[in-house]
Amino acid sequence: MSTQLPGLSGETRVLAIMGDPIAQVKSPAGVTATLNEKGINAVLVPIHVAPADLAALVQGMSLAKNFDGISMTVPHKFAAHGLCASATERADFLGACNIMRRNPDGSWHGDMCDGEGFVAAARAAGCKPEGKRALLVGAGGAGSAIALALLDAGVSELAVHDGDTARRDALVARLRSLHGDKVLAGSDDPSGFGVVVNATPSGMRDGDPLPVQAGKFTADMFVGDVITVPAVTPMLQAARDKGCLTQTGGGMFAAVRDRMIDFLLETGPLAR
Repeated sequence: MSTQLPGLSGETRVLAIMGDPIAQVKSPAGVTATLNEKGINAVLVPIHVAPADLAALVQGMSLAKNFDGISMTVPHKFAAHGLCASATERADFLGACNIMRRNPDGSWHGDMCDGEGFVAAARAAGCKPEGKRALLVGAGGAGSAIALALLDAGVSELAVHDGDTARRDALVARLRSLHGDKVLAGSDDPSGFGVVVNATPSGMRDGDPLPVQAGKFTADMFVGDVITVPAVTPMLQAARDKGCLTQTGGGMFAAVRDRMIDFLLETGPLAR
């Protein structure tokens, strides 16, 4: 049986997703298939690159004239912003990017759509964030974007918890510049929150500690996770056992993928 991609040829445009590690990503097949369905001969390939080598890799690959876009995953989203000559307003505010496309001069323009994707997927799963108190665990690239999106969606309060207190406090201070005292430092105790989100890798590996005190979940909470493997993390299973509505990382990824593709097709070499 042939495994050749439809239309794969010397005319195929090339995109990359870069991370460390990279084996967990599911986007290459889905993004490639979606672009092909839209009549665009392009392929997304996974690239495993360490943080110390990221800038050199992007600089070198940028010399390729058929290389049109980059998706960034952990831990490269903050570094990606520094590799962009321009970026959207929200990416500049967050100092992070998860998607990059070519400018006319060959430099990179970035955006950060993790947050918008998370909120869209959460709404589809039954979450109504308006007026709810939200607890976010994880102040990294995805967590920062989700924090901003939850505030823009109308949560009444956002508590941020991260084991790296300096990173947590920096995010809280940045968000307060837009949303004032609605933003505060939190803990791993979900009591009293209507929305609980894990934006850390905790739960990806067997034996990982739960990111929050799951024994304190109540049925009126909405619980979301960014982890795609396993599809249902131990935290989400604990939430479901309590009767909570939940959102998997896979659901978030599907919404983020759609937004990344829209960004790539908005203008630049892939636009039609």
